[in-house]
Amino acid sequence: MLKLNLALAMACAVGCVQAQTAVPMPIPVPDTAPAPAASPTPASPAKKELAARVLALMKPAVETLGLQLAQQPALQIQQRAGLALQGVAAERREVLGREIEADLRKYFEETGPLVRDRAVKLAPTTIAPMLEDRFTEDELRQIIAMLESPLNRRFQQTFPEMQRVLAEKLVAEMRGDIETRARALEQTVGKRLNPTAPAPAAGPAAAPAPPKK
Repeated sequence: MLKLNLALAMACAVGCVQAQTAVPMPIPVPDTAPAPAASPTPASPAKKELAARVLALMKPAVETLGLQLAQQPALQIQQRAGLALQGVAAERREVLGREIEADLRKYFEETGPLVRDRAVKLAPTTIAPMLEDRFTEDELRQIIAMLESPLNRRFQQTFPEMQRVLAEKLVAEMRGDIETRARALEQTVGKRLNPTAPAPAAGPAAAPAPPKK
């Protein structure tokens, strides 16, 4: 319950943009130093203005990136806490679960805005130079027209709601199946790690679901 409830809450808070981070790989040191890269040609004032307009239109995506980066450690802690709760006595498990969920939610509510705002401040010195270097003025105008189109705006405004509705339905229908499979996997792994450990006592039978109308 802890895992699914918090994951749904964070997913709805973050929104529609999926940000991914990669583990940095070690870079081999060459025998000889490479030749320095040529300095890029400075962008014209007109091009800088176009890039700034594109960046302004990208602000929601930049904010979402910051929120998702802040979300990742909380989700990792949440996962470990969920596993640890399986070894807690049943009378304490629900109470601890609610307390941990509140702690994680508090972390995200406090940390998310900090990382989001920092991402917005860094964007002009990271994203804007790439826009100026990799796109022509005409291409930047086309990007602006695409991002400012009424259809695109309607889609961007509607997508978070579509994501929320899908997430709520998916959690409602799959919670029992996922938790059952996760418990079975945990027991299987536990037996491999400790074959002599006694099998856990079976929990109370779940009440039958009400018939669908």
